Amino acid sequence: MSRPERLPGSREEDAWLSDEQLERCAPAEAEAFQSPIPTRMVSNGEYMPHPQTDKQRRVEERVKELAASSAKKLGITRRQFLESTGGLAASFLAMNEVYGANFKVSQVELFEPAAHEENGPPKDLFVLDDQTHIVRSSLNGPNGLRALAQGPGSVSTGGGFAYNPFNGVGGNAAGVDELGNPWTDWNPAQLGPDSPPNSGPPTTLLGEFHLGEYIKRMYLEAQTTVSVISNANFALFTPPGSTTPQPVTNIHDSLVNEILTGWQTAQCRDFINRLAGSRRALAHAQLYPGPGNAADPLFGDYTQWQIENMGPDSWKGYNVADAASSGPGAPFAQWRLDDEVIAYPMYQVIARNKHLLKTHPGFFNMCIHKGLSPSPDFKVGTNNTPEFGNPDDMVKVATDWPQFNWIIYHSGIRPAFWVLQSLQDIENLAGAMDPITLTDSDGHTVPNIRWSTQLAQIAAGKYVAGAEPTSKSPSSTRRLSNVYAELGTTMASMIVTFPTVWAHLIGQLLFYMGEDKIVFGSDSLWYGGPQWQIEALWRFQMPESIAERWDYPELTQAGKRKILGLNSARLYGLPVSTFRYGQGNLGAYASAPELKPGGAMDNVLMGVGYPTPIVPASPLPDDRLSRLKRWGDELAFGRSNTRSGWIRTTG
Repeated sequence: MSRPERLPGSREEDAWLSDEQLERCAPAEAEAFQSPIPTRMVSNGEYMPHPQTDKQRRVEERVKELAASSAKKLGITRRQFLESTGGLAASFLAMNEVYGANFKVSQVELFEPAAHEENGPPKDLFVLDDQTHIVRSSLNGPNGLRALAQGPGSVSTGGGFAYNPFNGVGGNAAGVDELGNPWTDWNPAQLGPDSPPNSGPPTTLLGEFHLGEYIKRMYLEAQTTVSVISNANFALFTPPGSTTPQPVTNIHDSLVNEILTGWQTAQCRDFINRLAGSRRALAHAQLYPGPGNAADPLFGDYTQWQIENMGPDSWKGYNVADAASSGPGAPFAQWRLDDEVIAYPMYQVIARNKHLLKTHPGFFNMCIHKGLSPSPDFKVGTNNTPEFGNPDDMVKVATDWPQFNWIIYHSGIRPAFWVLQSLQDIENLAGAMDPITLTDSDGHTVPNIRWSTQLAQIAAGKYVAGAEPTSKSPSSTRRLSNVYAELGTTMASMIVTFPTVWAHLIGQLLFYMGEDKIVFGSDSLWYGGPQWQIEALWRFQMPESIAERWDYPELTQAGKRKILGLNSARLYGLPVSTFRYGQGNLGAYASAPELKPGGAMDNVLMGVGYPTPIVPASPLPDDRLSRLKRWGDELAFGRSNTRSGWIRTTG
């Protein structure tokens, strides 16, 4: 048997495949037929690709048939056709026929680019992206979430990712998605296997996850009207002289290790809005609960400090993050929403500052990361607590704090970015976990998408205690009208690779919570810009067979408009009629001096994450008397030393 030569620097030398395996493979670019959407698994040489499945072969043959006939009618070559919007339409049509996928696409799109636009999102669509991310410029390493979405190839390999970083990891089931692949590119239009780099140039303007790229991807390449800039207070601290990270014990040590602090978030918001000339960006502050964070040695009450120094539009909290401090100097720990000792005093500070609602109408929006949760021992099920993100704490906290909107990010889904377990449970495949269905208090039964189904039933007032045996949530006996489900990453991780799971998830959210209680988030820039997600959601149609069997409502165009933006516009008090796609001079970002090395925003995003010197939060309420005192101090009024009462003057 002949063996390929492994010449220095060659593809064969870089491959982990054996010579025998290489004999059974060929370069992907040598494949005679190049479909707009891959029709077989493509390996980067680090694992043996699966053979083309029967369904993939049928898709390929159907795309060829559609391409050949359409190209002949148009008088162009098949290659030219496949590179056009018609070629993409042919792929959608073929997948709909073979997989039973449900993307809105018509035959006329094969021939008319204008028809492609008709089925895509309308130009007057108001989009409020409820969850987006910027990385501070001082951090520029490759990111596992980008590798997950970008798929195998030179960029992922160069970033240190030789395989899907979430397939079979952290308690996730191992295997292939509904396309038959262990690692599928979610967004081929922007995240091909060789571009863009993960993570790009280490500059504020050009880095793939930094501010300049954010403006381009969000507002110039997508239909984003308004975005919420989020942040994550996941941070460990390595003490001097040590090499082992450990939980921090104060706010400062947490902030200097975060990808973006609350104050930096607000600075990015303010810069974008100045550039646009309108309110196009909103900013999260961070939830740091516990008595220790109310008496931080540098900031004082950090919740109050954020209110005074950044004017939050809403709040972001992570139960799974080590962010709660039981006392000054105590190691930060995970927490639950309904902890009356740790969490409730922080809520009281926010409620006490309700005057912020006048200028920041979303100030009472509590955006809580639940789901996408790793397992501490890498086994399925041992993370099933509110501290890791399950919804057992929702009934009490939403009832005790009705003035707050509880926006549950990622719709609380438990699997961390790779939802094969959910597919196994829905279709009762090998590896399914009992119970594979949940029955609500009305006797209605649906597939059990762990944590998300439970959350939806809780919000509807229909969850029965014990239905999910490993959870400890009480029964939910009344509708919790202040609970919302957000779609960030959850939709992105399903709609291409696990469309059956997506159909059930959105069907259950519509059935239990309704189209008014679901909000769109893309979690960009992890997965490139958000336009591909906007288009996928707009084109999605509920499969009739699934809807009829489980009594899921239809997702109408009116419902899609609500989910994509109108619901969040209401939550944030935004007058949608005043916004238009492309408004403002955001295109000037590329020449903005603030983003150049040494510029104002570059310094903010290269810095420690807070302004210096620190002025601790005032322990006094910001009421009329406090403002009157500040006015008197500024005018240097003298103090009255006159006493009332009696004094003794003789022995």
